[in-house]
Parts: sequence; structure tokens; C-alpha cells
Amino acid sequence: MAEESRDVADLDVQRPNPGRIYDWFLGGNSNWAIDRVFGERLLGMWPQIAGVARQNRAFMRRAVLDAFDAGVRQFLDLGSGIPTMGNVHEILREYTDEPVRVVYVDCEPVAVAHTRVNLQDSDWAGIVHADLLNWREILSDDTTRRLIDLEQPVFLLAVSVLQFIGPDGNVPEVLRRYANKLAAGSRVAITHFASDVPDPEARANMERFRTECDVTPNPLYLRDRATLTDWLDGLGDQWRVLDPGVAQLPDWRPDLITEAEDKAEAEKMRPYAWFGISEKSA
Repeated sequence: MAEESRDVADLDVQRPNPGRIYDWFLGGNSNWAIDRVFGERLLGMWPQIAGVARQNRAFMRRAVLDAFDAGVRQFLDLGSGIPTMGNVHEILREYTDEPVRVVYVDCEPVAVAHTRVNLQDSDWAGIVHADLLNWREILSDDTTRRLIDLEQPVFLLAVSVLQFIGPDGNVPEVLRRYANKLAAGSRVAITHFASDVPDPEARANMERFRTECDVTPNPLYLRDRATLTDWLDGLGDQWRVLDPGVAQLPDWRPDLITEAEDKAEAEKMRPYAWFGISEKSA
């Protein structure tokens, strides 16, 4: 709890925060009034944002379950954000009694503080307080070294987080650095808001939304399908993008979208985000 207090002391409560706004979109309660007010403002600009947030979370669930069924038992969640409904360790806890390991990574103090509290009774999941760009620091952290065996397959998740990293962050190089450290059978999954939405009005709404995020600590970037394809193709010769390639969120394991209401929302939110999953061969 002392660690949590130190984290909370560093909180910036004067400006809205993307992680807390995302938590509010998902129906969580780890957000502040300033985040809710700003979230309402964003909804007025781009009404689909809450639905896209839910679909990102639904995609993550399907991706985690598919990786588990493929034999992966270790999960490294970059930019994990505020603990809210459907975190990786909760997905796995509900799905299996087999031993698994989960490491969350986030640079936002409130996310780290809440995650530590959420995991205080768990010996198979932990949190690293770091910027995801600092791959060497994250992979050498005591929590990572205790929970993750890099000689065994790992599922590296970067779900709805890379859109907060600008060109100076050199995302493709950072992804390659992680990928080079992962064993055969590992996977890398990314999702990202789209810049190439076909409808001009929707694209304009997203651009207004993007511009508004400039007042937060984490400005937002929109990117197209070709950019994400280049990122994944650049992981190395041992990596291959799994079918259906870089695609829209409902296209990954659509058989796992079973409720009519979920299917309907997935289709409505289809144009607004891309995903890609790559796997490392022996």
C-alpha cells in the first residue's frame, strides 16, 4: 500500500487522462469528474468511441483465449491501463484452472496503483510501472523476470495503446526489439484507431476527436492499414501475420462473438479500428 500511495501522489488530476477516460467508456469507476466531462465531450464529437472501446476489449478477450488454446501460457500486456472489466488475468481465471502468468505494463500512476491493489492476492500476475517504449527495462524488471520465462512462448499485447505514440517513439523498432526476445510460438497482437475510414463524415469526426486529445497528457494518432501491416511485416523473418492479416476487429475469431447484440455492435464499429496478430515460428 505504501507503493500505491507513492503512485497516487504523482497523479495529474488537473487534466483528463486517456486511461481513465477509456475506463469510463467501458463502464468502470476508476475515473475522475474531469475525465467524465471530457469523455462526454469526445462522445459529442465521435459518438462511436465508446463502442470502439468495447470492441477493443472484446477483441482482446478473443485473442487471449485463442492464444491460450494454441498453447501460450504467458501474457505481457503493454499499456494495460486502468483495471476494468475483462482484464487479461480475469479472462484467464474464468477460462482455465491451468497455471498461467500475466504481466501488465503501464506508465500511468493511477493505473499502476489500482492494478497493484487488484493483484495483491495474486502470485501469478503483476504490474511493471514503465513506458512501453523502454523494452529493455520492462523485460529485465524483477516482476517480469519472476513471472515470464522468455524461453517459452509469450503473448505480447498492445491493444489500443500504440495510437498514443507519435513518430518519435519509433513503434516498429520497439516492436522488433520485443519480438527478437520472444521464443518460438510467441504472438504479438496490436490494435489501432484507423485513419482510412471510408466514410468522409466519420473520418472528419475522428479527426476532430484526435485533435481534441491534444490537450491530454497523451495526444492521439490515427494510422492506416498499410502502416500496421508494415509494422508486423518488420518483426523479422521468423514472424508471420496470422489470417486474416491486418483486418477489422470483428474479423478475428468471429465464431466467438455469439450474442446478437454483440454481433450488431461489432459490425457498426467495424470501420474504426484495425488489428493484426503475428506468430513466431521455430
